Amino acid sequence: MGKIDLNKQQKESSLLKTAFEFFTTKGFSKTSISDIAGKAGVAKGTFYLYFKDKYDIRNKLVAHKSSQLFMNAMQEIENEKKDLPFEEKIIKIVDNIVNQLNDNQSLLTFISKNLSWGVFKSALTSPSSANDVDFSEVYDMMLAEAPYKFRDPEIMLFMIIELVSSTCYSTILYGDPCSLSDLKPYLYDTVKLIIAQHKLSEQV
Repeated sequence: MGKIDLNKQQKESSLLKTAFEFFTTKGFSKTSISDIAGKAGVAKGTFYLYFKDKYDIRNKLVAHKSSQLFMNAMQEIENEKKDLPFEEKIIKIVDNIVNQLNDNQSLLTFISKNLSWGVFKSALTSPSSANDVDFSEVYDMMLAEAPYKFRDPEIMLFMIIELVSSTCYSTILYGDPCSLSDLKPYLYDTVKLIIAQHKLSEQV
């Protein structure tokens, strides 16, 4: 990577990092582009070389942070998941991500408040940087390796993500209706039921 490209990458990273700090402390609505640019040490006009507006940097942050969660999970369970059934691989990934969010509740709050399926799907299929994981490729590979074919695998993934994000948000932040450790067995049994509903047949 050349010096100019490295400088651009550093400025973009600084803007993303600064925006995340503001969004998780001051709040999205109360943060201005001037706030982000000023603390990142760049001119306001420089901001627009990288992002269209405040919503664009927020969406890219959600995509980037979501990708990091998946990448961390995949790296942590790489050796464990090789011989696991499809359902257990999904559970391992979900469990790792839930634990990461439990350890970083400001990230959970930021993602949950700003997440939409469109943004999340973009995060899964269009990594915002070369360091982000393309989860769609990983997911497709897991589907291909499974002994079953699945009906509407995108809907299956959507249902799992919606279930996990909504239940864990209340449980992690408010302990409602129970502790995270008490919730997990019910959560993962339900994830398995969702997967079972989408199974069609054994692969030939």
